[in-house]
Amino acid sequence: MFYRIGVLLKDFWVTFLNGMLSTLVLALVGTFVGLLIGIVVALGRNLEVKETDSKAKRVLKRFVLGLTSVYVNLFRGTPMMVQAMIIFFGSDIIGIHWLDINPFWIFNGYFFCGLVVITINTGAYMSEIVRSGLNGVDKGQEEASRALGMSYFKTMTKVIMPQAIRNALPTILNEYIVNVKDSSVLNVIGLTELYASVSVATSKNYFKVEGYIIIAIIYLVLTLLATLVAKIIQAKLENRKINLNPFKSNKPIVEVN
Repeated sequence: MFYRIGVLLKDFWVTFLNGMLSTLVLALVGTFVGLLIGIVVALGRNLEVKETDSKAKRVLKRFVLGLTSVYVNLFRGTPMMVQAMIIFFGSDIIGIHWLDINPFWIFNGYFFCGLVVITINTGAYMSEIVRSGLNGVDKGQEEASRALGMSYFKTMTKVIMPQAIRNALPTILNEYIVNVKDSSVLNVIGLTELYASVSVATSKNYFKVEGYIIIAIIYLVLTLLATLVAKIIQAKLENRKINLNPFKSNKPIVEVN
């Protein structure tokens, strides 16, 4: 077994490296852009229809509430694999031909289609994560900010949203870890990411088990590194030292004046 693993790494290390880079870019960009989409959708889902609003404003708010609700329920309620198939094959109807995109290294039509899928899917989940963070912020802070003369936009961007993102940060980072692993389903549209790289590397030698052991180790390393970064960021925000000993709890730093 170890001999076969060595052979695969020697002959196909570039294949595994390209697959790993493709997975990382998909997860990073998909999570970041998905977070931006999630923020917009969360704000839309948190709109309140007030009696004091004009009729046109009430209609617009209800339309936004309905649209964002459909988006979230649709993409959270269907598998990403099915979404990928619909977007990849269904885009021809509106004139988008993914295979016409000229490939540049690993960035070809399959990759960009996969990036669209993972971004839209992540946006639906991020909207609920951000919305939960928004609802965790004391309502009095918004009222105090508006009483000081701050506009709604300034209140959200300067006061409410930073606190909401901070509250939701552990879950946001966890969503990135999920994307690292879930990007493997995008091989159904022909995208050669880390999971699909095994098929390329073992198409002639049939070292399937050894190939999957290699990518399992890579996935494990990627997720452990992401978990470590998440712990460090969380420790910084909570003003405590990070402790990597799993048998010892991390306690907040107590400052004594």
